[in-house]
Amino acid sequence: MTVPTSDARDYLENWLKERRITEVECQVPDLAGISRGKILPANKFITTLRDRGLRIPESIFIQTVTGGFPDNSDVNPADSDVYLTPDVATLRVVPWHREPTAQIINDCTYADGSVVDISPRQVLKRVVDLYRAKGLSAVVAPELEFYLVAKNVDPDLPLEPPVGRSGRPETGRQAFGIDATNEFDPLFEDVYDYCEVQELDIDTLTHEGGPAQMEINFNHGDPLSLADQAFMFKRTVRECALRHNVFATFMAKPLQSEPGSSMHIHTSVIETADGRNIFARDDGENSEELLWFIGGLQKYLPRVMPLLAPYVNSYRRYVAYSSAPQNVHWGVDNRTTGLRMPLSTPQARRIENRVAGADANPYLAMAATLACGWLGLEEKVEPAAAVEGNAYGMSRALPRHLEDALGRLERCKELQDVLGERFVDVLVDVKEAEYDAYQNVISPWERENLLLNV
Repeated sequence: MTVPTSDARDYLENWLKERRITEVECQVPDLAGISRGKILPANKFITTLRDRGLRIPESIFIQTVTGGFPDNSDVNPADSDVYLTPDVATLRVVPWHREPTAQIINDCTYADGSVVDISPRQVLKRVVDLYRAKGLSAVVAPELEFYLVAKNVDPDLPLEPPVGRSGRPETGRQAFGIDATNEFDPLFEDVYDYCEVQELDIDTLTHEGGPAQMEINFNHGDPLSLADQAFMFKRTVRECALRHNVFATFMAKPLQSEPGSSMHIHTSVIETADGRNIFARDDGENSEELLWFIGGLQKYLPRVMPLLAPYVNSYRRYVAYSSAPQNVHWGVDNRTTGLRMPLSTPQARRIENRVAGADANPYLAMAATLACGWLGLEEKVEPAAAVEGNAYGMSRALPRHLEDALGRLERCKELQDVLGERFVDVLVDVKEAEYDAYQNVISPWERENLLLNV
């Protein structure tokens, strides 16, 4: 089985002692991107590094977002343990605890040392390794949108915008509003402070179109590192919001009649040896590789939607003229398309996937984006012509609901080969269980419009 090297163990032990850490949160991102794992005293954590004592049931990777398990899954019926191996690169201080506490993200292996292939972090590693084997490195930069909402303890009631420093909630849209953002300045001061402590490489904060809807951009970098940072960032924002008596939500469509929240993913591919961006030719024009990458996204994104839009609520976001795409057309600096190529220098040439929702697991959203682009490069998929002008009036290519999306993924052998057939089977089982749970709920709309009228 895999264990940290002696150098890694020594580094971890010294790091914890230097900071007088008393507790360690050993985290494992599950299918939904929820932090699972164990919390243990620092001295006990150090002991586990030597005797391989840190384990967790494999079933955490088939747990639904509601806490249940699919009835029909045949994954590990014995519910055996898997072994946690901490990734030293993810070691951080948890800035909001009173007691000095560390957090670290773990990979999982079986007793024989083989990787747990249904772990979202491993799925991303699997796709990144395809690029590495060809001498290529993917570079990504996510943009995460989210809403601040008033505390809501009754799920039957609609969410409402929170009250800011002025004592009043937003009543209209304030896209890019500086003063509207400053309504929650004390909260975001904590966000930036906490991110600095955790070495999360965030960049710009902007107010988006919805009331108290915000966006944080990350600087570009390695996909696994950025997925780790996005995973930690979501937790950080929710914690900061609670400390300021509001909720932060990454739901794709939390407020009726307001824009949804996305996770735009900017992607480029470079030659590992010399750092050359393969998306641009020597003369600065778009390369064949860029067009093939776009072609792969156009061909396969509609089939990988359960990784980009994982819940019933996710599909409510894809509404025309709401800053969300309905198709996978592409265009230069065109925000009505699902795929946007920002104006850039040749070295920064990239494509922006605007399809993924903020509710997606960042590991799986990045894996899905890179998998589709990889297939485009391998198959040399020619894209449709770039769109100039409004793409909302063009044909819809994205599925309208989760059930349709799951069927498309199940029928796509190419994506199963890239992502892992066993992982896709687990994902479909879990999402079908969540969909069945949703189908048992009677919504307020049904009571309002059907109760006395049909």
